[in-house]
Amino acid sequence: MSLDADWTRRWIVLVADRIAERKAELTHLDRDIGDGDHGENLDRGFSAVRARLDDLDAAATPGAILKLVATTLISTVGGASGPLYGTAFLRASTAAGDAETLDDVLVDVLRAARDGIVARGKAEAGDKTMVDAWSPAVEAAAAATDARSALEAAATAAEAGAAATEPLVARKGRASYLGERAIGHRDPGSESTALILRAAADA
Repeated sequence: MSLDADWTRRWIVLVADRIAERKAELTHLDRDIGDGDHGENLDRGFSAVRARLDDLDAAATPGAILKLVATTLISTVGGASGPLYGTAFLRASTAAGDAETLDDVLVDVLRAARDGIVARGKAEAGDKTMVDAWSPAVEAAAAATDARSALEAAATAAEAGAAATEPLVARKGRASYLGERAIGHRDPGSESTALILRAAADA
């Protein structure tokens, strides 16, 4: 398996499918501690991405596909998730460059995405945000020996990171206004991060 343009397209289509399937769940998580629009916003954004993929040149590189995802999310997704995920995919596309496959740059791509989220949201691990899923995912991928195992390790680590947000007190975003009332609720951004990275492994 090569992480080429075909894989990148499969990944993004799978993300769109899974967000559509779990839109209500993501919205419910966000209703508990946020604005209540995370699932709806991401579904609108990735539905738009899916439609625009069909217009992309068949010879587009993985980096070009990631850039399309970025610009579409930034232009169509409201709330915090649009700018955050848009920045993540934009930084990822820059890290991918003109490479025909992401096999040798996967960790750089994941790290760039995480760093973009950190820069945009000014959050760090432990703040009860999507960074709590992204950071362990990057670390797990970096410890893997090949691209396939790196994707699986990243997805598993992101899922564990999302679960680990439940006992945390939020220090960023709207959830931070709740103080200890946010304890016991999973961060919706960390859950959507886990969904996106699991789709990458499954693709």
